[in-house]
Amino acid sequence: MNYDRILIRYGELSTKGRNRSKFIEKLANSIRGTLHEFPKVTIRSTRDRTYVILNGEDGRQIVERLKGVFGIQSYSPVIKTNKDIEEIKAAVLQLFEKVHREGQTFKITTKRADKTYFLETNELNHVFGSHILQNVPNLTVNVKNPDINMQVEIRSEAAYISCETIQGAGGLPAGSSGKAMLMLSGGIDSPVAGYESMKRGLDIEGVHFFSPPFTSERAKQKVIDLSEKLASFSGRFRLHIVPFTEIQQLIQKQVPENYTMTTTRRLMLRITDKIREKQEALAIVTGESLGQVASQTLESMYAINEVTNTPILRPLIMMDKSDIVDIAQSIDTHDISIRPFEDCCTIFVPASPKTKPKREKVIHYESYIDFEPYIQKAVDNIETIDIRPQESKTDTFEGLF
Repeated sequence: MNYDRILIRYGELSTKGRNRSKFIEKLANSIRGTLHEFPKVTIRSTRDRTYVILNGEDGRQIVERLKGVFGIQSYSPVIKTNKDIEEIKAAVLQLFEKVHREGQTFKITTKRADKTYFLETNELNHVFGSHILQNVPNLTVNVKNPDINMQVEIRSEAAYISCETIQGAGGLPAGSSGKAMLMLSGGIDSPVAGYESMKRGLDIEGVHFFSPPFTSERAKQKVIDLSEKLASFSGRFRLHIVPFTEIQQLIQKQVPENYTMTTTRRLMLRITDKIREKQEALAIVTGESLGQVASQTLESMYAINEVTNTPILRPLIMMDKSDIVDIAQSIDTHDISIRPFEDCCTIFVPASPKTKPKREKVIHYESYIDFEPYIQKAVDNIETIDIRPQESKTDTFEGLF
């Protein structure tokens, strides 16, 4: 007997009241997007659980894909049976025999969600445990730390049997907290900021500034690859690539060198804000961490923020670099980010950038140029790419699907 579906347990969204159904719908949409390569899969959601019904699709890959979907507290590959006690006993034994190895201990954990069922939880534990002990020789029960925890959940519509609980990503379903634009460079920080924002339910679209020929196609591809990683958490990711060469050259020509970085960041923010308005988003997300580089001092942020009233979300603002790197490694973006292809933020860095720029001075320097036509031109010529998750391969749960 093989697993035929995956039972998904809700995390934080289970505390939602009247809006709960909307959060569950967002979660189902995220799952569909993440599993778009598996057309036979069907998804059924209830108030308490969501079920991914495999219909013959490769459950091993699906199990791996679900690990990154926000809004899932935990999930289990399961076998569904009718509620007839003899049918449940037979299914429990068959699954146990398939996963058991000589010398392993076990326990039974029953959850009786259907309170009208004729046996109580402790009685069910005894029935299923006794059945296994009678049919499998030399077996030991260990209720505290078993090698195999056979889980049986009896609900109103059916019984579900599993022996594995996989930790989910937690958080809130993608899109349940609104939309924001992520300023996505090719570095380590901004993909982590995107990940942390998505975990709080934001629907994220990326904005990347591209300055050919100073930045190469390989630098652009690096950002697309990072976007594919982010897409694995929400099922999709939209990337806006902004042509920035003309503006960047103008800044280098007209603004004093030690203020070029500040002006560059201000114009990036103005452009991102225009894209945000066009995409009907409500905030901008950046990967800034306080004091990490010259443009991320408090004085720099004060000077740069002046160009917009839009909320600027900085998930990493108080994090150490080592903590950010750890997250980047855990979400598999780190090795992409450290590819040696520079983005437009690094190629024009002045020798001595202002770490405490004066807002009045940067406004004065910018007053000699009407940047608005250049900004609008850049916005009108953005390249937009819709990205789906990468294909993944795994041997997890070999032989059980």
